[in-house]
Amino acid sequence: MRLILSRKGFDASAGGTASPILPNGALRSLPIPDPLSPLRYADVGAGSDSLGRTVEELTRGRVRARAFAHLDPDLDPHALRRARGWRPILGQTGAAQSHLARHGVGPGDVFLFFGWFRRCVREHGRLRYARRAPDLHALFGWLEVGEVVPVAELGPKDLRWARGHPHFWGERGAGNTLYLAADRLADAGALPGARRLPGAGLFPRFERRLCLTARPGAVPRGLWKLPEWMHTPGRGPLLTHHTDQGRWKRAHGGWLLRTVGRGQEFVIDLDRTPDPAKAARWLQDLIKVGVGRP
Repeated sequence: MRLILSRKGFDASAGGTASPILPNGALRSLPIPDPLSPLRYADVGAGSDSLGRTVEELTRGRVRARAFAHLDPDLDPHALRRARGWRPILGQTGAAQSHLARHGVGPGDVFLFFGWFRRCVREHGRLRYARRAPDLHALFGWLEVGEVVPVAELGPKDLRWARGHPHFWGERGAGNTLYLAADRLADAGALPGARRLPGAGLFPRFERRLCLTARPGAVPRGLWKLPEWMHTPGRGPLLTHHTDQGRWKRAHGGWLLRTVGRGQEFVIDLDRTPDPAKAARWLQDLIKVGVGRP
């Protein structure tokens, strides 16, 4: 089983600011702008509001509510009016898709999505970043792969429920591929003992275990604290894009990792870790956070 730490949402080059941790603690990943997408930020529901208002307020009008948005991964069943048969879905293409294919990512593997976040407050009715709130990397959702579908192989009647997804629109480049979620984590047999856990979803609220940044506010957001099973001394790092041993430093109860600035998909084969069962339990316990289970 492979675990993929997948960078998504606003960043320094696309969107130019952090996604919000809302005043009630909810994580709200902001899709990057995309003129090829059929969806506008104003079309996407976000609780009782729309993403349109959120992006306008946090970017101070630089990204407008009527701008087009790359809603991907698409994990929230309530974000849009859904066609019958809708499932959570992720699209990938180009070099990032080549990386996933090269490492054999397929059914039964699990994406954990992370992004750049910052706490927000409401001032005079408008959303603003809290003063001195640190920048951090946090996990906001997951998707276990149930099916991998190259877009070029689809006929006009295939996956009609997914036709609003941005990877069906415009020229997306080589290897344009969709990853459809499994109905349940246990369906693929990847996590023994995981019963009735959904195959994809969003973590509803920020909490410390979702934070990748080692010490928010004290270190750059790209310096992560990772569990001990993610690295094997003397055998080289197991996480792709991080083969430089100098990026890893032992820390109490785990590892500090100075992450690369580029790259979307970081893959680790849990079967090659020092304790695969411990790694699977860590992942299972994390996903329980998303469904409100202890």
